[in-house]
Amino acid sequence: MYEKVNPKHPDKIADRIAGMIVDIAYTKKLNPKVAAEVLIGHNECYIIIESDYNYQRPIIINYIKRRVKEISGALGIKTIIKYYPQDAILNKAQEKNIVCADNGIFKGVPITSEQRELTDIAERLYKRFNADGKYILNDDTLIACQSNAKKDDIENFLYNMGVEYDLDINPLGYWTGGIDVDSGATNRKLGSDMGDAITGGGLHGKDLSKADVSLNIYAHLLAQERGEVVELCCAIGDSYIDGKPYEEIVELAKEYIKSIGGFEEFAKWGLIRSTN
Repeated sequence: MYEKVNPKHPDKIADRIAGMIVDIAYTKKLNPKVAAEVLIGHNECYIIIESDYNYQRPIIINYIKRRVKEISGALGIKTIIKYYPQDAILNKAQEKNIVCADNGIFKGVPITSEQRELTDIAERLYKRFNADGKYILNDDTLIACQSNAKKDDIENFLYNMGVEYDLDINPLGYWTGGIDVDSGATNRKLGSDMGDAITGGGLHGKDLSKADVSLNIYAHLLAQERGEVVELCCAIGDSYIDGKPYEEIVELAKEYIKSIGGFEEFAKWGLIRSTN
């Protein structure tokens, strides 16, 4: 059993905005320190940023507000941004070398065929209907809750895709979805993003010095390579994890994020992505 939500789900909109904020820092600094939390809904967006990069410049504030409108699709949205410098002690700990900036346990799990298939179905539905959607694959049944679409249109689209599961489409009928119906918050859809690999760390809105991001990515890649579950743990300040310098793990994670187009793109589907 697996659930996948698409990039127009309110929680994923929040993740994408947080990812966009991290992308800004990486265009300005080689190894920035940033953590962003986003709450969005009903034409309001609240953002808290902690960073060693100064987000208070008017040009940056205006850029964030414009991108919030683009990502959310709400042109009249009110965006409130609070910026705070990152803690001085944490900054000093990272002055010379990149060391682990979290305590945590992490797990990488090979992606299952069920997770691959549902992610592919979710992406195709998203490309077709471009609206809030959430989907569950449970044994022989596909539950498709797709907003802003007629049941017959969804059913015909899935039939033309060659989907052979029993279908349960929009059980409550037609719905509109999005941030006018629901609120969204960062890192609330980790099951969709990580499948069976969920531990304690959130993937979105943080730079790569944070183990929540880099070690989750590293464990995920290692699990796919080995074809087995990978479990890791770390303490704040660690310079070696799994026999590797933490800096190397951060670089591996940075290459992965770069390969998929940045943190905002990463936030759309998380670690379980379509192969198409």
